[in-house]
Amino acid sequence: MRVIGGNAKGRRLKVPKGRALRPTAARVKEALFNILPRDLSGLRLLDLFAGTGNVTIEALSRGAEEAVLVDASKESGRAIRENLRRLGLADRVRLRSMPVERALRQLERQHEGFDLIFADPPYGQRLVERTLKIIAQGSILRNSGVIVAEHGVRDEVAARYGRLELRDRRRYGDTILSFFNWHSNENTDARKSANGT
Repeated sequence: MRVIGGNAKGRRLKVPKGRALRPTAARVKEALFNILPRDLSGLRLLDLFAGTGNVTIEALSRGAEEAVLVDASKESGRAIRENLRRLGLADRVRLRSMPVERALRQLERQHEGFDLIFADPPYGQRLVERTLKIIAQGSILRNSGVIVAEHGVRDEVAARYGRLELRDRRRYGDTILSFFNWHSNENTDARKSANGT
């Protein structure tokens, strides 16, 4: 598995052996970054169910400012730290080794805000819906931010979760990328405060 664009293009990433990690496939990752803006300069990224850190490293290579990665697996944590160390990106990343739901509630309490949230939970466990519902109830997604959920074709993903609205959906074999953002530009004072605007 390699970085496909930006400053770290061509660099190889470590994937733990003997574990069904299912990192984002190269063609899906390439499609994702063709859809997102080419220049990610200054963006803050939240990577949920981060696995190897594959997507975060790609975003940092393309100019993202910093990232928070969340994964409960110790093996994933080791792989992420090694990949970040090898590419010299560790100073721009915080890793939370804990369940995603717990991390989301912590980030909410700490008034964190993100421009891009990527969620790639294990397929077929209803985790994508649970994750989107939690994010929709809070304010960690900034007003102009985007959530990208990677999920299987059999996972049920609604077109709306509160004010989060499905804007685009792309299928690649058995994988779907669903893009969400806030329904309108009408912002509450609480959301403005939480995002530091």
